[in-house]
Amino acid sequence: MTAGTDGGARAGVLRIGNASGFYGDRFEAVREMLTGGPLDVLTGDYLAELTMLILGRDRLKDPRLGYAKTFLRQLEEGLGLAHDRGVKIVANAGGLNPAGLADAVRELADRVGVPVAVAHVEGDAVPVPEGALTANAYLGGAGIAGCLRAGADVVVTGRVTDAALVTGPASARFGWGADDFDQFAGAVVAGHVLECGTQATGGNYAFFADLGHGHDVRRPGFPIAEIHADGSSVITKHDGTGGVVDVGTVTAQLLYETGGARYAGPDVTARLDSVRLDQAGPDRVRISGVRGEAPPPTLKTGVTRIGGWRNEVVFVLTGLDIEAKAALVRGQLEDALGRAKRRPAEVRWELARTDRPDADTEETASALLRLVVRDSDPDAVGRALSGAAVELALGSYPGFHVTAPPGKGAPYGVFEAAYVDASEVAHTAVLPDGRREAVPAPARTRVLEPVPQPQLPEPLPPGPVRRVPLGRVAGARSGDKGGSANVGVWARTDDAWRWLAHALTTDRLRELLPETRGLAVTREVLPNLRALNFVVEGLLGEGVAAQHRFDPQAKGLGEWLRSRHIDVPESVLDGRPSGGDPLGPGPADGR
Repeated sequence: MTAGTDGGARAGVLRIGNASGFYGDRFEAVREMLTGGPLDVLTGDYLAELTMLILGRDRLKDPRLGYAKTFLRQLEEGLGLAHDRGVKIVANAGGLNPAGLADAVRELADRVGVPVAVAHVEGDAVPVPEGALTANAYLGGAGIAGCLRAGADVVVTGRVTDAALVTGPASARFGWGADDFDQFAGAVVAGHVLECGTQATGGNYAFFADLGHGHDVRRPGFPIAEIHADGSSVITKHDGTGGVVDVGTVTAQLLYETGGARYAGPDVTARLDSVRLDQAGPDRVRISGVRGEAPPPTLKTGVTRIGGWRNEVVFVLTGLDIEAKAALVRGQLEDALGRAKRRPAEVRWELARTDRPDADTEETASALLRLVVRDSDPDAVGRALSGAAVELALGSYPGFHVTAPPGKGAPYGVFEAAYVDASEVAHTAVLPDGRREAVPAPARTRVLEPVPQPQLPEPLPPGPVRRVPLGRVAGARSGDKGGSANVGVWARTDDAWRWLAHALTTDRLRELLPETRGLAVTREVLPNLRALNFVVEGLLGEGVAAQHRFDPQAKGLGEWLRSRHIDVPESVLDGRPSGGDPLGPGPADGR
């Protein structure tokens, strides 16, 4: 492949686009990104915590697997398009078998007649603890950079950090040294914005209703980062694609799945409290001022294992006496499980009052009672549960039925985070000619420490308040961090920030989200972003694969918070940005 077709890299700007935020993202995105406008590098993020478990189970069935098969199908057309346009492809689709995927890409290239140099990065696999299925360290971008410097057109990796897909190409292009921490930190922040695809261009955005004015939000385009040699960047998208890139959409993605102000990675620790965002034009947001520090001496390692067996039944309760009906069937099932050979180790009930009085459809007259059981023995969650539930069909509450017949149960997974010394990981770049290039551990490291809390803004003067949903004045985005959840909340105006910084304490968060009571909650203040970031420890149990909670990845946690009512100064409400009320007019906001 030749240099980028737009001359961007030659002009001192490296244009890196993203075409995948997870394994299963929009299939056509590779073609759309390669044909939609100029690019130098196209990345794809295919690996989530749950994905490693899925790939681990795939590899148990066939040792030749363990990588994201969708990526190969996308390259059937994408290889030729990238070759014609001089675009490098970098993806972590290798999963547990990057060497196998690299071989498969070479076979595909021969079959479609596209001459490409393929390299891969390995060494993330670490000794698997007893009883675990996979164990992989999160590598940085140095191996990717080595492959690109050696002339690779396609680089596939195993478990690297999401941001490594950007730090690798950027450091290869600009020749950054290992101690160029500010430059690397800027690239890490850009990579964090790109990693989830259309979440940076209006997808899953709290104020999506406002974007409908002049923007097509039905099919957002995928994001692009224009990286500069100093590590600063501009986030944008191809002209003519849907969605929008503005300070709000970029802020939302920056807050996604983060913890403290020190955002640690294998290349650098980026200071999120130093990030500055500026609207640089339509669909262009400049990221600047990012400071970096030496990375920690350890690498995060993701360990997955089969946690046991799980089954569930959802009972539909319709009409009157919902609570009494729930109590009846719960008592019946508890009695049946108690008489079984083995009661499941964990039995959880949850009643969702989705019913409405005097409803005009049966569905809206119904509530859902969810029973979830877990145990290390599949028999304890299989026939013992399904038989007991089915046998109640003619002898329980009036209107008895379930959303689906109970099955045999299924295995569930658990994700755990561990840490290994970076020097113990054999990070290796396998170059296009087959040579193996060892990537040394960082010479300079810094143990991660909390950042002192910054001074809060001056509070607003006292004045009249109105009880409204928090979402009237604040956006939010939430997600999972293993068994914990994060909720990032940001204000759109300075006055709203002056109020939010003082009003939304950890105690207030627990009041608004009762599920967080009794759990450790930490709050981080990010004044440059007018944002607060909360981490709720243990909310998700053993992680997404365990399906511990109704919303196992905490995707809706931020929207639940925004829907809760709180007293907001009228001066803040009157000064909110124009463009419409994201929750719409009416009694819901107290007017």
